[in-house]
Amino acid sequence: MRSLVLIGHGSHLNPDSASSVYAYADMLREKRLFDEVVEGYWKEEPSLRQVLKTAEYTDVTVIPMFISEGYFTETVIPREMGLGHQGPVPPQGVARVIGGRTVRYTLPYGVHPRMGEVILARAREAYPEMNPADTALIVLGHGTTRNENSNKIVFQNAEQIRQSGQFAEVHALFLDEEPKVNGWQAQVKSKNVVLVPFFASEGWHTQETIPEDIGLTGEVTVFEDGPHGIQTVYYSKPVGTHPAVAEVILQLAEEAHGLSDQGGDVDRTHLDAWNALMALAEDTARIGEVIVRPAEGMFEIRHALDEGKANEGLKTVVTPEGVRDYARLDEGGEYRPVHTLRNLARGWRAVLSREDLPRAMHLLYPAVIEESYAHHHHALRCTPWAATARRQTGIYAKVQKATPQQVEHVASDVCGGCLKTRLWANDALNQTFFAGVPGGIPCAEACTLLVAEVREEVSGKRGAAAGHSHG
Repeated sequence: MRSLVLIGHGSHLNPDSASSVYAYADMLREKRLFDEVVEGYWKEEPSLRQVLKTAEYTDVTVIPMFISEGYFTETVIPREMGLGHQGPVPPQGVARVIGGRTVRYTLPYGVHPRMGEVILARAREAYPEMNPADTALIVLGHGTTRNENSNKIVFQNAEQIRQSGQFAEVHALFLDEEPKVNGWQAQVKSKNVVLVPFFASEGWHTQETIPEDIGLTGEVTVFEDGPHGIQTVYYSKPVGTHPAVAEVILQLAEEAHGLSDQGGDVDRTHLDAWNALMALAEDTARIGEVIVRPAEGMFEIRHALDEGKANEGLKTVVTPEGVRDYARLDEGGEYRPVHTLRNLARGWRAVLSREDLPRAMHLLYPAVIEESYAHHHHALRCTPWAATARRQTGIYAKVQKATPQQVEHVASDVCGGCLKTRLWANDALNQTFFAGVPGGIPCAEACTLLVAEVREEVSGKRGAAAGHSHG
């Protein structure tokens, strides 16, 4: 029995950032090659610190859904997941035993040799009639000064395609390092240009930054005033959202598993938590903002404030993914990166089978069942703010300078609208919803949204009208 965990970046600001990870997880789930497929995120839930708790089995393969090696794959993910590894990941991956689970951590899918094929597929989609004699290809990477490995795979793919002779020119350009994409007209001479973002997902960069930086007006943009005359740019979708990536992920997972056909067992603690949840659901349980109850051989989830409403007055969903759609946006359509905020949309009900209820509850309240059950049995480990701050690196290292007053000031805003009780700040929670207390949900560690907001506070930027630094 094996769990596959896909790790994405996610965003506090943009709900589309996680869409490709969700899509691949759904696609791989349908293939049934793993006993379960779950997702974890740096900026969403379940967090990197929580995601292993949500895995059902003791054999876990973790694949970073990133386009290149770099700061996140070599520093952030291993640190946050407790892998005991820092630096470049070897081709065969890294294996560790964590909390009774065998965890295999692979290279990011973007460095797989087949990604060159995906770049070409995206280029042909963007410009089907392209003529190699008058068409240039730009492979656009993010780039970073924090890790020299970040740009390596972009240059490698560009060189491989250049040698294939399928374009008159091939250039590797970047958003945040030289050679930068905003100077493309000085380098590219061809009259037709295909721009392929070597990015993992649709998000702020592909939808806003890139078009703004170089003046794109849509999928096709004509530039009339460049040094090489009139040039037409065909802008493709990011490579990370192409369906072929699912096969790349599976190949990585199989390579990480090695020659052993033996999988793991069901994790006993995880099983106990979900059995306890199902026992609650057999009666009627209030968990967070929802009520869960049996309903004619099925189970129903609805907002507690919709209790007593006629079924006809509510929209009915019948899949866990339908529940996820309501969990991600509030009634006004605003994005909810933290699912325990007290702004869950009303006006819906989910009718689910016994098999689907656990996944729906996981998507509604990621890691809440596992952590609440652990706290109910006095087994939840909490991480004080000081320890969370000390662990931060890169642009978030400055949260270590935050005063207790600053942290509390930010927390009063960020945490004030959350259902959870801040155990990391020594707030008391004597009983959880497992003991029948509706609001009894523990918060074992400051979430990444709070960390990001504390950073803004220390930087003096919090409350500014603009700002995507924590997205």
